[in-house]
Amino acid sequence: MVVLALAGCGNKEQYPSLAAKMESGAVASPEGASLAYEHEVDVKLDAAQIGPRVKQISEACQASRFGDCAVLQVGQQGGEYPSGSIRVRIAPKGVEPLIGLAGAGGDVASRNTQAEDLAQQVADTALTQARLRKEHERLLAYQDDKGIKVADLLVITQRLSEIEAGLEQANKEAANHRRRIDTQLLTVRFEAPSGQRSRSEIGEAFSEFGATLTSSVAFVIRAVAALLPVTLVLWLVGWVALKLWRRRRRNIATH
Repeated sequence: MVVLALAGCGNKEQYPSLAAKMESGAVASPEGASLAYEHEVDVKLDAAQIGPRVKQISEACQASRFGDCAVLQVGQQGGEYPSGSIRVRIAPKGVEPLIGLAGAGGDVASRNTQAEDLAQQVADTALTQARLRKEHERLLAYQDDKGIKVADLLVITQRLSEIEAGLEQANKEAANHRRRIDTQLLTVRFEAPSGQRSRSEIGEAFSEFGATLTSSVAFVIRAVAALLPVTLVLWLVGWVALKLWRRRRRNIATH
């Protein structure tokens, strides 16, 4: 624990320089494009470091150490196959530094980057917003007409409510599109190296030796108890059949 703590303290001084080196390689949506980037990274890391590393990434994200960042999911699993995962949404310039933090002292086994083109969705939402705003302005003008009938005024008021609800939904969609374009989704998964997993399996097997032995003996006892009545019945039927067969042979022999 002391070694891990000292290593964590030492790494804190390295991360700013690491961020400066890697920011230049950040992948961002080109000017005028509407690309939503997603990154998936698999890291092989010592089992004892997985938990602290996930915590480090979470804290770095929440502190906005590498830019605007939000933690979306955190998971950790111990036992036979120790693993961990974290998913964040972060500014493009922070993707590479955060991946560097995740892989420090470990091995980035695989990495995948993909982008979804949101140009059509963005355009459709913008058209919807423009159409609803234009209709909203036109109905407001009708509503101000002093000669409008009460029935028409009620219809206009109802339609205005529907338009305002549609505008609110369209604005939410536009904000979500902007968020996906301006920030990027990063998922990091941690696993222990295969050698550690094998040793962990052997240790787990030894630790479960007593329980496994007890379960096996209990299974044998239950199997014997279940099969004993059937065995007795079959033996009895066989014994009776043998007696009848011998008697029949004797009767045939005497005749």
